[in-house]
Amino acid sequence: MKKVMIFGTFDIFHPGHQSFLEQAKKCGDYLIVVVARDETVVKVKKQGTINNERKRLETIKKNELSDKVVMGSLGDKYEVLKKHKPDVICLGYDQKFFVDKLKDKLEEFKLNNTKIIKLKSYRPEIYKSSKLK
Repeated sequence: MKKVMIFGTFDIFHPGHQSFLEQAKKCGDYLIVVVARDETVVKVKKQGTINNERKRLETIKKNELSDKVVMGSLGDKYEVLKKHKPDVICLGYDQKFFVDKLKDKLEEFKLNNTKIIKLKSYRPEIYKSSKLK
């Protein structure tokens, strides 16, 4: 079974997020979605979310594309990699946080065969959370 992992805030779930999940699902057999914690979002984006982490988690759980939905860690942001050992990590076209050290962390965790794939955008001129707010 090929496990795929994606990460996101998913504040205002929109067709761009749907496309992200659909593309990621095609990269394997089992899709794990990691939802960013409220505290993490404030730290990295310097602003809060419209929907709190529980509501965002439930929204993704209701989407039938994900096989497992988990909250990100408040401590080590890469902890989910150690725990779930994905075969593929799909990144959003505009994903910038926690990406720079990703390859090093995969090596550190002996996940050298994990592939990193950057997915395509879906109408980012319309469907981008920052624009929809």
